[in-house]
Amino acid sequence: MKRVLITGASGLIGSELAKFLSQNNFEVIKLGRSKNNSLNTFVWNVENEFIENGALENLDYIIHLAGAGIGDKRWTQKRKKEIIDSRVKSTELLFNEIAKLKNKPKTIISASAVGYYGAATSNKLFSEIDPPATDFQGTVCRMWEESSAKFEQLGIRSVQLRFGVVLSKNGGALEKIIIPIKLGVGSALGNGNQYMPWIHISDALNIILHCIKNDNLIGAYNAVSPMLVTNHEFSKTLAKLLRKPFFMPNVPSFILKLILGEMSELVLEGNKISSEKIIETGFTFQYSNLENALQNLLFE
Repeated sequence: MKRVLITGASGLIGSELAKFLSQNNFEVIKLGRSKNNSLNTFVWNVENEFIENGALENLDYIIHLAGAGIGDKRWTQKRKKEIIDSRVKSTELLFNEIAKLKNKPKTIISASAVGYYGAATSNKLFSEIDPPATDFQGTVCRMWEESSAKFEQLGIRSVQLRFGVVLSKNGGALEKIIIPIKLGVGSALGNGNQYMPWIHISDALNIILHCIKNDNLIGAYNAVSPMLVTNHEFSKTLAKLLRKPFFMPNVPSFILKLILGEMSELVLEGNKISSEKIIETGFTFQYSNLENALQNLLFE
């Protein structure tokens, strides 16, 4: 049985991934800030550069998902530093400790995000060959991926998955988006023309498994559905499935900027992201159609 370590196992993807990999005959080890009464959980503290003894022993794979939620709090300078440090310093800690091991894991798969391409909406279709943006999101993702790619110096295969908005019935963005629509006051945000790269949680999990099983996959891959939709199209489809009206005026950008500050770019901006590279590796999306994906999450 292959042994896999998951960081960020309490998050949206991580919590589902732990169950998913266990069902697929992996021995799952979790690295967290507390034991949570679990025999398979080891403790780490990034600030103190501590990882509990035994956590990294005899691993085959590491799935590194840990990182402070980029949309959880307003972006003060302190919060921005927390967001970067939680990603970069945690990866550096793993690197330094794994470098000491005689028996090293063969693969690390690290989360990244489509924020790599920046927050300025355009009509360009972005792919993995495009450079990172120089804004905050682009800088976070670039530093995150660079720290993950360092594992190749140890002879460890490194994969970086640039996730779009992960849609799940157990929390995440969909839980927040659905509230005003259920109340009958749903509307697009800003001009509604910003793209919303998305992925069903099942496809997100299967992409990770696909990367585990295929040793020839190295580097960055966009983890987004091939169906490109704008914020307006997404919200309208959701309202249709819920049989709710969708005629309210768009939420003005200036209101969202007043409420969220710089963080408003997470909902007011968005680009077209290509999934062609991961498809060319033989991966098939189960939910490539938005209406089918939402139907599954809402009613099945």
